Amino acid sequence: MDGELTTVNGWATWPNAVTALRLALIPLYVILVSRTHHWAIAAWLLATLGATDWIDGYLARRLNQTSNVGKILDPVADRLLVISGVITIAAVGAVPWWFAGATLAREILVSAMTLVLAALGAARIDVLWWGKVSTFALMVAYPLFLLTTNAQHVVRSQWQNVIRDIDWGIGLFGLTVAWVVLAGYVPGALEALRRGRAARAVD
Repeated sequence: MDGELTTVNGWATWPNAVTALRLALIPLYVILVSRTHHWAIAAWLLATLGATDWIDGYLARRLNQTSNVGKILDPVADRLLVISGVITIAAVGAVPWWFAGATLAREILVSAMTLVLAALGAARIDVLWWGKVSTFALMVAYPLFLLTTNAQHVVRSQWQNVIRDIDWGIGLFGLTVAWVVLAGYVPGALEALRRGRAARAVD
């Protein structure tokens, strides 16, 4: 049926190629931040890698391609990108550790909840629209935090201060919505668990 994804048992799909490229470039991003002063390049690279998450999803829908490998690889790449981005940006002082810690704590809870529900046989949970909004906001905020921070503690220019003030609004909005959405997933998770158990009982 049109619009449905066709499961491909092999790994050689275009969405997987994009995801693999994202994974391969994460170490380059980390090196740029931790070993060089090219933080502006690193910020643009991080933003680009974040955008590729939308690209591989678009390709999967457009080409009707999905795979068992992709179902594992894509979320792994997403988590690694978020964790490496948050930790490195906080480590160089571009964002306070309390903000980074709140972001990481939310990611850890989501990952743990996903693993527990899968282990218990819960049905699939649809991603909430506001969850996508919060993720997008944070993936905009973190690269901008890095872009508006100068290596070797050079004083920020006027345009950097203006962007940083705006960025704090984006970041706080994204983080707040992310935690609200996490709480909103709880009723859906319980319902998914009930449906999953009911389906197994019928089988």
